[in-house]
Amino acid sequence: MQKILLFKALPLFVFLNFFPFAFSQKTDSIKVAGRFGGAVTFTTKGISTIPNLTLGKPAVIFDMTVGRRLSFEPQFRFALEGKPWSFLFWWRYELLNTDKFQFKIGAHPAFSFKTLIDTMYGASEESIVTTQYLAGELASSFLITKGIGIGMYYLYSRGIEKDITQHTNYLALRFIFSNIKLSDQFFIRLNPQVYYLKMDKNDGFYFNGTLTLAKRNFPLSISSLINKTIQTEIPVGDDLLGNVSLIYTFNKRYVEL
Repeated sequence: MQKILLFKALPLFVFLNFFPFAFSQKTDSIKVAGRFGGAVTFTTKGISTIPNLTLGKPAVIFDMTVGRRLSFEPQFRFALEGKPWSFLFWWRYELLNTDKFQFKIGAHPAFSFKTLIDTMYGASEESIVTTQYLAGELASSFLITKGIGIGMYYLYSRGIEKDITQHTNYLALRFIFSNIKLSDQFFIRLNPQVYYLKMDKNDGFYFNGTLTLAKRNFPLSISSLINKTIQTEIPVGDDLLGNVSLIYTFNKRYVEL
């Protein structure tokens, strides 16, 4: 753990991550479609499927994605009062994408923040410290019928500092219901999953589900997430967590000449 001087270097870090896209334009006249999109989420409780990374209070989350087959997808999470919660700098590559099957790989450095109160000689001093992780993922999904799918997801995370969790293994079976029609305008997305989590020597089984109410061609949606412990040896986290979120999303297309 260390005092966070990261903010001074963060703009440079983000610039270097976007740098490859700035110089990836083709020299011929072929136009290739790409995507730039993102979301801003306001939630009543910041929840992570990794228990010791749960914030447990209102939060705002900024997601962004840019690219095509190779994409850069950073995520910035803050407590609602403005203190940093965690930053993830995902790179993802689409190995396979057909009408029925999709397979992606990804990797990221991540930074998790905590506020500590130091008391000395009757005076309290607040400091923000950061822990660092490196992670990789494998993600697959199979479309059973239109709007219904199933997928597998695996993530491995390695803690950089010696006094934090060193090895995290996360394996999930996911179900996808992307278009449950309520009317011509409104629909529901339902994404339940069961997952196995091992953090060093401790492990456990969990259930997680997200329900989203959305309107077609409208950028705002309402979502609710629950995370329930089935059985666990991991000491951090409540047995049942839930929140409600308001999400603003945007998606744009661009071309490279």
